[in-house]
Amino acid sequence: MRRYTAVAALIACSALLPVTGCARNADQTVVTAPIRSAPRAVPDEKNCPTADDLQEDPEPTSEDATPANDPVAEELSNDSVDEAPSNDPIAEALSEAVGAQGRDAFADVYGSHMTDYPPGRVALCVTDLARGRQLAAAAKQADPGIDLSRLDLYRCSYAERTLVAALDKINTADDQGRLLGFPLYSSWLPPDASGVVVNTTAQGAASQALRDRLAALTGGIPVTVVHDTSAIPIPA
Repeated sequence: MRRYTAVAALIACSALLPVTGCARNADQTVVTAPIRSAPRAVPDEKNCPTADDLQEDPEPTSEDATPANDPVAEELSNDSVDEAPSNDPIAEALSEAVGAQGRDAFADVYGSHMTDYPPGRVALCVTDLARGRQLAAAAKQADPGIDLSRLDLYRCSYAERTLVAALDKINTADDQGRLLGFPLYSSWLPPDASGVVVNTTAQGAASQALRDRLAALTGGIPVTVVHDTSAIPIPA
């Protein structure tokens, strides 16, 4: 299953509260994947994948980096069309390593990261690509076994910690889960680190006053106000 990682992915109202990859062909001959040691920066116009993007297969951004040229990712992808290779140890190790650096020394630029976007690869969203490359290098130094050739760098608008701070301001301002009289059911960070999302009633989602108040609280960080019944917590 394709996954993205971000702190406070969902906050309920109560809180509002080198390894060498191998694959086998039909003759069971071991095919060794080329070892590369640098992340791949997608074109500048490629921004961090949105929630909608994650529901679709990403288009290849360069011919030499498509999964078809990666024997490990190709076999994993072909083995199951419906299931992404979330058990791919190479991608998993890479994901853990960049996540650890992103929430530590590089928290100023780390937005989010997705495992298996596309299958067998890791997408890392950062506010600055140069710092993103430094993050990747630090992850490699901390865990020399990771394969940075599986890492794709994307641009995002905000660092995760900036967005978490914005959520905290909203949480502090609400009155027992309500703001301007509207219940705040839940809030979360979108995978592309473009702002924050707040879930409320249909009336709240239509209220310009609520939108203005949320924008003031976050200091202009975009707030998407939605009425999503699937994200409303069930009362205890």
